[in-house]
Amino acid sequence: MESWLKESGAVGLDDLELANFQVTGRGVRSLQYFKEGERVLTIPCGILWTVEHAYADPLLGPALRSVQPPLTVEDTLATYILFVRSRKSGYNGPRSHVTALPTSYSSSIFFTENELEVCAGTSLYTVTKQLKRQIEEDYVGLVARIFGQYQDLFPLDKFTIEDYKWALSTVWSRGMDFVLPDENSIRLLAPYADMLNHSSEVKQCHVYDASSGNLSVLAGKDYKAGDQVFINYGPLPNNRLLRLYGFVLSSNPNDSYDLVLSTHPTAPFWEQKQKLWRSAGLDSTCTISLTLTDPLPKNVLGYLRIQRLDESDLSVMQVDATDGIINESNE
Repeated sequence: MESWLKESGAVGLDDLELANFQVTGRGVRSLQYFKEGERVLTIPCGILWTVEHAYADPLLGPALRSVQPPLTVEDTLATYILFVRSRKSGYNGPRSHVTALPTSYSSSIFFTENELEVCAGTSLYTVTKQLKRQIEEDYVGLVARIFGQYQDLFPLDKFTIEDYKWALSTVWSRGMDFVLPDENSIRLLAPYADMLNHSSEVKQCHVYDASSGNLSVLAGKDYKAGDQVFINYGPLPNNRLLRLYGFVLSSNPNDSYDLVLSTHPTAPFWEQKQKLWRSAGLDSTCTISLTLTDPLPKNVLGYLRIQRLDESDLSVMQVDATDGIINESNE
């Protein structure tokens, strides 16, 4: 992979090496000193995995363009990765990257039923159950819309649902998202840069140059030779880290708990309360994050105050009066 990257114009590889670390597993080690903010690595536009490049491929592109409405960004990238992996010849550079990817992931969609039951009652459990169902439905749709239509390009023995789950997890755990100057967004995978592990102790330091299309990684802190180089995936709580990336941080400063508040439509005065919730920017079912810095958000109290309103409260309640204490019995 590294020879292909250098031939393609990648910069910085001579000062880095892939290595195994005790806590994080495989990652990237610095071979020299880097000062915070200094450019560490640049991956050129031409070898990034993007939707644009998938559509430009002479074999894959026509099949993708035939699907209407178009596939989602995630499904396009997942299909692109599986397509390259399945080719017996050609695509040597991209295939060298795919070969370097993990063969399996530990994100929550791969949990056994017994493992997932340990998380029962959490948002991770609920979201993972929903994701598993959605993945099954999406896979059936892909077979009907594109895989089954072009079996010469997508042999079904190499495009199974397990292959699809692996490719999706590759996109989720290694994709990078950027907002462009025109306010559109781009999701991409950058070979080698996707080997960098996460640390909440470094600044966000991977940047996309919209003019050149290149992806660069800057030093998120000072590094000396032998240090592991990190990027920051963003302020993600542990439940999302586990769902998308397959790990948690023991002292995660961005950790949170997703509190799900719900009221059944058959509850007394549900319609009146639903109007009040909506006027307050809420709904009859809300997921609200409780964080270390804000363990009891105002919208939790706002939701519960509306939920506990009785008939006498509703008769005098004003739409804009749900942001504070209503009365002592309600409180």
